[in-house]
Amino acid sequence: MACFLVSAAEAVVVTAVEKAEEKKELQAIETGVAKEIEVKVPLSRKLKWLTYMLWGGAVLLAFEHVWHGEVVPWFPFLTAMSDPADAAEMFHEMATVGVTMAALITVVWLGMCKAADAIVKRPVGRNAARFM
Repeated sequence: MACFLVSAAEAVVVTAVEKAEEKKELQAIETGVAKEIEVKVPLSRKLKWLTYMLWGGAVLLAFEHVWHGEVVPWFPFLTAMSDPADAAEMFHEMATVGVTMAALITVVWLGMCKAADAIVKRPVGRNAARFM
């Protein structure tokens, strides 16, 4: 009914954090405070991955809810909000399904970050010998 709102809310928060982190990284580079050039994936880029995943999931779920008539273009926009009993069911779905989906997306993102860090830190010589 409205489970996509949970992912969208997390995406808004992560987008704000991403922009702040990006600004902080740029300031560190400009002032020369940044450490030596180290090979790693910046946190702002990792947060951008999470943002894309969350927004993509929210848009896809919103489209599915529009398709099934649960979201309409007139107030109150969510058909479940017109009846208090349906609203309680909607909030329960948001608390269970929506939070679970957002948490699963975040866990998958954490796995992606760990894999990216492992790939970037891999020694160059080990792979080069294999391809010769």
